[in-house]
Amino acid sequence: MEGHKREFIELLVRSEVLRFGDFTAKSGRKTPYFIDAGRYRSGSQIARLGRCYAQAIRAQLGDRFDVLFGPAYKGISLAVATSIALQEQHGHDVGFCFDRKEAKDHGEGGMMIGHRLRDGERVLIIEDVVTAGTAVRHSIELLRATAAVELVGLVVGVDRMERGTGDRSALAELREAHGLKTFALATIDEIVAALRAGDITGAPVLDENAYARIAAYRAEYGARE
Repeated sequence: MEGHKREFIELLVRSEVLRFGDFTAKSGRKTPYFIDAGRYRSGSQIARLGRCYAQAIRAQLGDRFDVLFGPAYKGISLAVATSIALQEQHGHDVGFCFDRKEAKDHGEGGMMIGHRLRDGERVLIIEDVVTAGTAVRHSIELLRATAAVELVGLVVGVDRMERGTGDRSALAELREAHGLKTFALATIDEIVAALRAGDITGAPVLDENAYARIAAYRAEYGARE
């Protein structure tokens, strides 16, 4: 397991971002686990997270992009933290931008904040997690309505490996429909395996009940790749 992947899974656990219980995903599915990126709440946590994203992005894309777009609200801190890490750790100074939930009719106005997108720029979308891909499709529409940008990829923290609108995973559907390179810091299967084995924190943190519920959920909603 790559270093940034192991560090990311440990961060999920220690920051209590990975939660087990009864939740409803944005897709409406009832899920036994939830990735709550709103629980990153300190400078050290978000700095560490940004470094994990930056390492994964460099491994997949190198420096072949110009701008990070983080959808509001959770994508905002991801875009900022990762852009800092890319510059400080890898010498790649990229722009970052994010959207508003509603248009502003005073001041600078508009729907976008941060880097002003220009035609021809290469944009990488950064997210915490993707379930059915609904939010990402909205981001794609927004970006293409803003400028004639090239959407080069989508990076997420966790790939839930669930079906999108059909039998294939949401990441696979987005990759094929929009020509995006899609990748994740870790998949749910990798996270479950690491936690079951105790490889991350020194002892298993996933009990038999939680494991069985995740397995049942995966059997029902897992992508048919």
